[in-house]
Amino acid sequence: MTVLEVIQRSSDFLARKGVEFPRLQVELLLAHVLHMPRMKLYLNFERTLTEPELETLRGLVKRRGEREPLQHIVGTTSFCGLEIAVTRDVLVPRPETELLAEEAWKFLSTLNSQPSTILDFGTGSGCLALAIAAKCPQVVVQAIDVSEAALKVATQNAARLGLSERVLFYGGDGFGALPAEARFDLIVSNPPYIPSPEIETLQPEVREHDPRQALDGGADGLDFYRRLAAEAGSRLKPAGRLMLELGDGQGRAVSDLLTQQGWTVVSVLKDYSARERILIAHRSE
Repeated sequence: MTVLEVIQRSSDFLARKGVEFPRLQVELLLAHVLHMPRMKLYLNFERTLTEPELETLRGLVKRRGEREPLQHIVGTTSFCGLEIAVTRDVLVPRPETELLAEEAWKFLSTLNSQPSTILDFGTGSGCLALAIAAKCPQVVVQAIDVSEAALKVATQNAARLGLSERVLFYGGDGFGALPAEARFDLIVSNPPYIPSPEIETLQPEVREHDPRQALDGGADGLDFYRRLAAEAGSRLKPAGRLMLELGDGQGRAVSDLLTQQGWTVVSVLKDYSARERILIAHRSE
């Protein structure tokens, strides 16, 4: 069977299983099996796959048809140009979170302090902390997570990317995991923000494979925003910023929470789908 035939048949199979963008999914799986860039497949449509290659691909396509995330199947994902390992212990990074990294870079480029200090609250795979550190060589990033399993993945990602010396990981529940004297120029967070009742309505790839702890934001999805609004201010330097990723439709509610706790909301930025996604705030004078 040729590369093109495999792509066509497997795409039809995934489409019947309800998988979004089935052809793209098959191409990425096949590129993984053949150890080649996806676009190179287009130069090899007539190549005949060996039986071991076909057998391996069939197994991967079957898993994808059972709605296991592509990123778990291949073991990695791309985030801000970095290859990030992911497992069932961490949230699969979303493209929207790259916008949070970009806003962090922009702010850090305006600072004269050397080095700048950053906190990633709820680091998961470490993708956000590592992207900031990779882009901004003058920064030192501290990252916290309550999940020891997630921190193991994040630590391995930092080591593979050569960033272990500038990204320091702490295990524990919130700011108490940090040294008491730690203060930051910037705190970033992509916290759990799905309302508990809505988790069962999510796609199978998310509700059955992402860790619930990384999704569940409490009854209204705002539990972690309340905590950050109340506690993050004491950990910021005077001119510091707080940058948060938002769930759909949460911009007004999170802005109100912060304002009530003495914050000034600088801006709420929209993502690629024109949904309010990134909130930037500082402590009111």
